Amino acid sequence: MTLSYDEAGDGPAVLLLHAGVCDRRMWDAQFTALAAAGHRVVRPDLRGFGESPVAEEPYTNSGDVLALMDHLGIERAALVGASFGGRVALFTALRAPERLTALAVLNAPLPDQGGCASPELAEFDRRENELFEADDLEAAAALNVETWVGPEGGETVRAAVHAMQLHAFEVQTAAEQAVEKEGARFVLSATEADGPHDLAGIGVPLLVVSGAHDLSDFRLGAAHLAGAVPGARHVELPWAGHLPSMERPEETTALLADFLTEAAEAAGTA
Repeated sequence: MTLSYDEAGDGPAVLLLHAGVCDRRMWDAQFTALAAAGHRVVRPDLRGFGESPVAEEPYTNSGDVLALMDHLGIERAALVGASFGGRVALFTALRAPERLTALAVLNAPLPDQGGCASPELAEFDRRENELFEADDLEAAAALNVETWVGPEGGETVRAAVHAMQLHAFEVQTAAEQAVEKEGARFVLSATEADGPHDLAGIGVPLLVVSGAHDLSDFRLGAAHLAGAVPGARHVELPWAGHLPSMERPEETTALLADFLTEAAEAAGTA
């Protein structure tokens, strides 16, 4: 199965991997701007999001990313991932470092992060599970907007995140119901390799972005990742919540474009 995706531009390849509360539409501003700046930009919907269906066979998201690159004839690419998409990007870098030219992760949970959630994140998980059990997907989507959209995200951003998250919930819930039927083959979650992982082995330029208004789990994770990878650059945006690419798209685009240019120049491919 090939993931649904958009592609634009020519030049060094860049894949944009969306957050778990969104789909590929979260990158609207960056998709257009990076293509205009001389990149071949690809933005997929991961399985169960946007227009990509839930899997009917065992899979990993990192394997899907590499398969998409193969499908498009891309030998090496820069990966830019937000939140869940950042975690997928990290797993891809650990799995096939030779396929990457650069890596940028925005508010991403670490591959080994888990089991020690902050009180705020634990309370979010509790409330979300409660709403799932009540089959109130609308309220669950609203909770995600409340939690993950920072103060710079206006009503248009909030409405867009709500629509993307609600759609993902509906697709994934329908798949869960299908699993209960005899003969259903849907796989509801990917299984990546268990840790511990050698983060120091990420041998490409790395930009780690965190938001000052995000939950502490992601801010601390960003600091840990930047400290574990030699040469990594950590930028904490004082205005950002969990989704800076939507909260201040122009500023986030400029940050990413500068990083990609610097990485290409360092590799001699600019």
